[in-house]
Amino acid sequence: MVIRQPVVSVLGHVDHGKTKLLDRIRGTSVQAREAGAITQHIGATEVPIEHIYKVCRPLIGNKKFNVPGLLFIDTPGHHSFVTLRARGGSLADLAVLVIDIREGIMPQTIESIRILRQYKTPFVIALNKIDTIQGWMPEDGRPFVLSEKAQQAHTMEAFNEKMYNIIAQLATEGISADRYDRIDDFTKTVALVPISAKEGEGIPDLLLMLIGLAQRFLEQQLEKGEGPGKGTILEIKEEKGLGKTMDVILYSGTLKRGDTVALGTNGAPHITKVKAILKPMPLDEIRDPRDRFASVSELHAAAGVKISTQTMEGVIAGAPFMVVKGPNDPAVKDLTEDSSIKIETVERGITIKADAIGSLEALAFETKEAGIPIRKFGVGDITRRDVVEAAYGDKANNVILGFNVSVTKDAEAEIDNHSIKVLTNQIVYRLIEEYKEWVEESKKKTDTDKRSEFSFPAKFRILPNCIFRVSKPAIVGVRVLSGRIRIGERLIGADGRDAGRIKSIHSGEDTLKEAKQGEEVAVGIEGVTAGRQINEEDIIYVDLIESAVKQLATLDINDDEKATLEETIAIKRKEEPFWGM
Repeated sequence: MVIRQPVVSVLGHVDHGKTKLLDRIRGTSVQAREAGAITQHIGATEVPIEHIYKVCRPLIGNKKFNVPGLLFIDTPGHHSFVTLRARGGSLADLAVLVIDIREGIMPQTIESIRILRQYKTPFVIALNKIDTIQGWMPEDGRPFVLSEKAQQAHTMEAFNEKMYNIIAQLATEGISADRYDRIDDFTKTVALVPISAKEGEGIPDLLLMLIGLAQRFLEQQLEKGEGPGKGTILEIKEEKGLGKTMDVILYSGTLKRGDTVALGTNGAPHITKVKAILKPMPLDEIRDPRDRFASVSELHAAAGVKISTQTMEGVIAGAPFMVVKGPNDPAVKDLTEDSSIKIETVERGITIKADAIGSLEALAFETKEAGIPIRKFGVGDITRRDVVEAAYGDKANNVILGFNVSVTKDAEAEIDNHSIKVLTNQIVYRLIEEYKEWVEESKKKTDTDKRSEFSFPAKFRILPNCIFRVSKPAIVGVRVLSGRIRIGERLIGADGRDAGRIKSIHSGEDTLKEAKQGEEVAVGIEGVTAGRQINEEDIIYVDLIESAVKQLATLDINDDEKATLEETIAIKRKEEPFWGM
């Protein structure tokens, strides 16, 4: 059986060392050139079996494998399996989940595990940064099983403590894991491979694990199909001398120069012909190659390549592509189904935009997890039309979230004409965090605005021996029992009779605009005389307007304010039985 190389996705929490690991494997420094040292686009790196033999020789000697190598996919954040699709499932055959041995499992690690389970993708865990353990003596590129023998007892004790903590954390997530060299049944236990991406230690162990698992468990899945090529479009960009090109992963079949291909769009597939197939050199990186691409006439899966076609109108990143006989090929219908974006929408929600189908689904996935409703979605930069359409929603949902996209100049001008909040970020979970912070700030502002529009439920007690002036205005010492009292508010007594209007609020020599629950202040009340309409120990309520009662029930008022509202309604209904209904 002739088999293709497996597609291996690398995922994990930000800063746990995903790109650093691939840099070490291929001897490049893509990470140093990425914004904030975080991978912003999907990249592909081919690692041929000859390189793996060389790296793993201390472990395997001259042993050979059927697997022709590994094709690594490096993805943004922790969303690799949502952002890389093939036939409705994961593009990856295997995965490496990178965990920092110092930090252990983080929220994004848990989300990665959930996605791995969702797609039933087999994976190994790279326990990274072992070189940071106190006393660790690294050696460049040494296998871990040899490295541990060179460490002092106290260093290995510290290592084991951290490793077993992570094994315990994984157990709480329902994952049974152990060191790879101690596992009897890899179908029941996830392999932990201790590594240092910085020093290269453990890299031979990791590559050997991936090749071994692929050969032992995935041979049928990796059988090399000789049919028409199928793949996923990673990115569309301009190249000098070539014009627009597509970075793609060919995961099945064969692709030839001159083939007719159907490319995924927002609508019907785009049918065109392949002009050129450009392949990076082995161990080079499709996004950031050090060497020139090699032009090839034929390509077999699996491979990461750049292709040039006659036209590519409307083609979008993240969409599938396949070799077809022509526009009427039945396979075109299948591609239309595969290209469709399946995101649940509601009538009242926000707008989301992203740079590719997969990253849009990643944003939708996290948005749904956070309980944020989506009204509209799309692939590409935020346009004037997006802004105008978002403006028609209710104010709370006049928001556009953009992942890895820009705001066009026309859109920027339109934002100023509408009450629209546009948030963009290159990392999904940070975008969600920014949105939540904005919602919280908006809620506080709305609450403040509403409280300035009309009076909220509040009451105070006139303190004994604290009548400082009898009238014009009466000045009395009070304790605010609930809510907050403000200058200008009308007051009523517990019997429903008029109790004047607040003219001033003082605390010592300071003049205040309001006083909150628990505060004791001196209040000037005009329109009453102390000893007649108001007296010591009286409970006085802020008078509420009837039209505000229903609105108050929908706003964020605390339990004491709710109780005071009920008391105020009861007082009012002594005179008007249906007040506030």
